Amino acid sequence: MKGTTFSPTFGVKYKDKQAEICLWAPDANDVQLAINENGNPLSMTKQERGLWTLSTDQLRPGTSYQFVVDGSLIADPASKLQPEGPAGPSQAVDLSEFSWTDGNWVNFDLSEYIIYELHTGTFTDAGTFSGIEERLDYLKDLGITAIEIMPVAAFPGTRNWGYDGVFPFAVQESYGGPQALQHLVNACHEKGMAVILDVVYNHLGPEGNVLTTVGPYTTAKYPTPWGEAMNMDDAGSDYVRQYFIENALLWLSEYHIDALRLDAVHAIRDFGPKHFLAELADAVRDLEQQTGKNYHLIAECDLNDRRFLESTDRAGYGMDAQWVDEFHHALRVTCGEPAEGYYSDFSGLAHLAKAFSSGYVYDGIFSSHRDRTFGTKTTGIPGSQFVVFSQNHDQVGNRAFGERSVVLYGAAKARLMAAATLLSPFVPLLFMGEEYGETRPFLYFMDHQGAELVEAVRKGRASEFSFAEGQEPPDPKAEETFLDCKLSFSTAAEHGKMFAYYKALISMRKTDPVFNAADRSALQVDHDESKQLLILDWNTGMHKRRVCFNFSDQPLKLDLPDQGEYSAVFNSDDQCWGGNGTAAAEPEQAFTIPSLSVIILAN
Repeated sequence: MKGTTFSPTFGVKYKDKQAEICLWAPDANDVQLAINENGNPLSMTKQERGLWTLSTDQLRPGTSYQFVVDGSLIADPASKLQPEGPAGPSQAVDLSEFSWTDGNWVNFDLSEYIIYELHTGTFTDAGTFSGIEERLDYLKDLGITAIEIMPVAAFPGTRNWGYDGVFPFAVQESYGGPQALQHLVNACHEKGMAVILDVVYNHLGPEGNVLTTVGPYTTAKYPTPWGEAMNMDDAGSDYVRQYFIENALLWLSEYHIDALRLDAVHAIRDFGPKHFLAELADAVRDLEQQTGKNYHLIAECDLNDRRFLESTDRAGYGMDAQWVDEFHHALRVTCGEPAEGYYSDFSGLAHLAKAFSSGYVYDGIFSSHRDRTFGTKTTGIPGSQFVVFSQNHDQVGNRAFGERSVVLYGAAKARLMAAATLLSPFVPLLFMGEEYGETRPFLYFMDHQGAELVEAVRKGRASEFSFAEGQEPPDPKAEETFLDCKLSFSTAAEHGKMFAYYKALISMRKTDPVFNAADRSALQVDHDESKQLLILDWNTGMHKRRVCFNFSDQPLKLDLPDQGEYSAVFNSDDQCWGGNGTAAAEPEQAFTIPSLSVIILAN
């Protein structure tokens, strides 16, 4: 890595063993630094526009500190570690002390990403970054090229999805803290895997937030599902924008993270002349020039607006890719998900066919769920800018009982869904455990400390769902709810056929010249709703592949004029994958698609 000139404004940084400290508190009259809760506080100097600064050799790495703002003690809004949680003091950390060994690491292009989303607390029994490290060989054997870690910003208690973080710069202590995260990223790079970190720039958690006590970090101009929006365009927004941009650059430069997944960017409200995301994208491009590295920004966005994917020099927002929920919705309805709520906009197979060909289903057509025309065309956008999945933390965890696909639809449909995702012209993402057919749920859980807030969350979650008589909604505060979500790797061997199936599909994705190229322009999609048949025809000029999905409960005979040009190379109903059929290579089975299965034909 080239030397980086990234030097954050906020928080604590070290230069020649001196701690350079900065707090933005525009309305404060007096700010001091209290070290170790003892000794005399050190006075800080007010600079222009509310920045308070101090240079001292008394704040050494590992030392606890707090700010005294007009007589009130608060933790550092840019703290890198909260060892006692959000309510406690901050601890000074010098991230440059870590000894990296990943100098030869080169990040993959997004087209090469095969993403595995995981939650640190439930991925292993240990629930730590070191626990993840112990599973890296397992993920490498599966064929994963990038892990995506759900948010690690400090939150109250010891268990949370991560979207209730209140210290965006601080790494959750119960996961292992900053050095353990650096160690994990270094280990991933040594294993040949990229690391994506999920970050939240659209809201703060409901408990333990200190940002709004020192400055206008939020604005009442725009409501969000989580309260006031982050202040990206109101009075005082310059330093709010800089705060979050520095946060992104910190993960990329000091933790060597390869990509950021930006949570719910549609909830980042910014009507200024240059959108926050565009400013962030340009800052990341500048960092690339400084470090010689390549980074990716992946947005979670439900607006179907191509501006998020357009470059900033074309007045776009500069995101490298986005999650596409509509692929998931169409796939699930095709597999039997009731067309209710946001699923009501999806007809099943016809919309799945469109998702394969267009990325967006709603690309400028009328949406009955929204009661308006919705979306933009995706012409010219490569498939590597769309991340697709058959399940993820949201789609599993926001069900009342957190059921996974294999529980809801059965193993045969789970295999269909896996093939649809992994053989799509897009970037595939798997959710932890699906690769071996995990049946344990992924539920919503939290460990808020305030009794009133806990009760409000309980009531709020319960009111979102209807429960049969005698059913009790899982208590999100209960430790048992959290423990129920731990992956059962001890029983993974019992599901070896599903694991082998995923491994075979991933290998095909990585080595087959057609599936590896994933060229949208080389794909033609056909479907027959009466037969519940979907056909993906790939033609690169040199190679042809035909992927035939049978979503019905009856076997289907293919009757295509050119079928003599093909031979069958894969059958999801093969007994080796846990199916009922015989090997796809047997001629008499080659052009019969068993029920609820997919066959792959090669030219």
